[in-house]
Amino acid sequence: MSAKPEHYDVIRKPVITEKSTMASEGGAIVFEVDISASKPRIREAVESLFGVKVKAVNTTITKGKVKRFRGRPGRRKDVKKAYVTLEEGNTIDVSTGL
Repeated sequence: MSAKPEHYDVIRKPVITEKSTMASEGGAIVFEVDISASKPRIREAVESLFGVKVKAVNTTITKGKVKRFRGRPGRRKDVKKAYVTLEEGNTIDVSTGL
């Protein structure tokens, strides 16, 4: 299975925070994904890009905050995150980048 260009459209970047680091100790990696990406497409993209077996995919959508931009009220974009749990023995090193 080779990586298709659309797989890079599904997975935007890894999320590296305290919470995602704690999740990685349990075998889960957190990615920022396309807002319209489905769980099967996320699974397919991760398995093809990193060559690992995915056990489960959980997603969450964080609504964008209302902030001020140049003095005017604006809104940050909504972000979808995928918590990808890997099968035993599979690992992804997110510090190297895509």
